[in-house]
Amino acid sequence: MIKTLEEGFKELKLPYSKDIENNFIIYRDLLKEWNKKINITSIENDGEIYIKHFIDSVLLLNENNINENKTIIDVGTGGGFPGLPLKIVNNNYKITLLDSLRKRIDFLSEVVKALNLKDVKLIHGRAEDYGQNKEYRECYDICVSRAVAPLNVLSEYCIPFVKVGGYFAAYKSDNISQEISSSDNAIKKLGGEIKEIKKINLPGTDIIRKIVIIEKTDKTEIKYPRKAGKPAKDPLK
Repeated sequence: MIKTLEEGFKELKLPYSKDIENNFIIYRDLLKEWNKKINITSIENDGEIYIKHFIDSVLLLNENNINENKTIIDVGTGGGFPGLPLKIVNNNYKITLLDSLRKRIDFLSEVVKALNLKDVKLIHGRAEDYGQNKEYRECYDICVSRAVAPLNVLSEYCIPFVKVGGYFAAYKSDNISQEISSSDNAIKKLGGEIKEIKKINLPGTDIIRKIVIIEKTDKTEIKYPRKAGKPAKDPLK
């Protein structure tokens, strides 16, 4: 199974080392251990964890951005995806992991400690609340999210965290054309603009992943994000 991980990294032209491998093994073992106690993931097979969680998370990286020194927030991080794998591969990143479930944050705290990672901040809370907090609002170079939500809803959660000139990267499935067209206006309202849609084949599978890259071109109006629950109940149009 380690071969699967290494081959995936080579296919993506990403650096792979014994340290990176060992960190992912520790991460995998803790994920499986904690998954017996709390619901983190339905994926339990080693090979699928490597491909659908670890390799999938680092699809954003390439030869040009692998060594960048950026501040990143992962909104709705769940089991730490994609934020923690990005940090494992590029230790220069300063990462904030945000999740609304306390038990998931407890799990991530154990992983961060076991891997001895620095510059990782864990936050238990909702994006709607922290997106209005001056300590976090428009403070990040990049926001990433694999959270399951329509793009217009996800954009209201995520774009307020991004500095003008920064980016929001939304990890999506292949069939998103309708979602894109129905989200375009909402993204503009939030100060964003779709710059690129990266289409990537997930190594070792026939799964197509699309990463929607949204550039923050203008400040987000202070009324966004709206109060907790509002973006999902009444999505921006």
